[in-house]
Amino acid sequence: MDSEINERELLDEEQYSAETHLIYGKNISTKWDYSHHVVSPLSSSVIFRLDSVERGAEGFMEFANTDILQSETNPIYIYDRLGEPNKDLLEENLSYIEKGEMAVTFTTGMGAISAVLGVLLKAGDEIVAHRTLYGCTLSLFKNWYPRLNINYVSCDLTKHSLLNEKITSKTRVIYFETPGNPNLDLIDIGEIRKFVDLENSEREPTDKIYIVVDNTFATPFCQRPIELGADFVVHSLTKGIGGFGTDMGGAVIGPKKFRDILLLYRKDFGAVLGTKAAWTILTYGLPTLHLRISRQTANAMKIAEFLAIHPKVEFVNYPGLKSYKYFELAQKQMRDFNGNFAPGSLLFFGVKGETLEEQKEKARALMNYAAKNAYTLTLAVSLGTQEH
Repeated sequence: MDSEINERELLDEEQYSAETHLIYGKNISTKWDYSHHVVSPLSSSVIFRLDSVERGAEGFMEFANTDILQSETNPIYIYDRLGEPNKDLLEENLSYIEKGEMAVTFTTGMGAISAVLGVLLKAGDEIVAHRTLYGCTLSLFKNWYPRLNINYVSCDLTKHSLLNEKITSKTRVIYFETPGNPNLDLIDIGEIRKFVDLENSEREPTDKIYIVVDNTFATPFCQRPIELGADFVVHSLTKGIGGFGTDMGGAVIGPKKFRDILLLYRKDFGAVLGTKAAWTILTYGLPTLHLRISRQTANAMKIAEFLAIHPKVEFVNYPGLKSYKYFELAQKQMRDFNGNFAPGSLLFFGVKGETLEEQKEKARALMNYAAKNAYTLTLAVSLGTQEH
């Protein structure tokens, strides 16, 4: 067995494409001896047997202690809330595909957002966020953070120069989605990075600003914000990465030095990704990501082109259209694993009307008609799955 592993360790994983890596995973992983399994096993146990009190003590000492648990060491699993093989394997693949140093998974995307901001912010701090956000994220910032004495500052980050007016000595996080939900605003990550680097150059390490980007709309297939300058990426795994609408999940990807505190946060706040969900996303979601999103992107482009010339359509926001306000930025930021333009699978459009109320009424009628009569259109929340 040892000689077999040593031979496999000689394989150069970098010679293989990202698509191939997502299908086969890491060449060697200490998370599980699955070298003889074609498909990673599904762990169904919440608890794990400890051979001795000493083994249990060692396992608790190793948890969330990167300095003790080296990468080549087999982890000691104790309890699902602390960790188990399927989540660990999924996290290895997520960190690889987003080009981060580590990943920690959570029950939902909101669990991931709450966790990364929970470890970056404290009472008295401020978060500057783009003016357009997912509704639950906005609710977190406006309804719950004031109770913790964390101030939320809204800013149009498509105009990054406005940060000069919004940033204060209390600012610790700049947060945004790109493309944004739902209007597909695109924010220049590189320009935000330049601003933050300049600001951080005059700050103490404990007071530095971090950039957190929600990459759910694009998925890592279309865009990898860490490569573009973000410190952290968050995902709702329920959407494009999961891909089939069967399991919820979230993830934080970022610098390795934050892994331990994120694990402790997950342990104490309890937003632990279920084993079955982790296995499903690992086994079905990630390996098909490039196939699903590339086909969805091609379909979205055809629909966007059709709508753009329709006489009853007022506007179409889609990163692949030359008429899109941020088309040049989209071409720079939204690239697939092979460097090809990847404008994504989502579009935003409005119908014509004499007044705003008339536009809303026509949009409502259109959605209701599609919900009742369309075979391939589904009126439902969420996104990025094979059916909607």
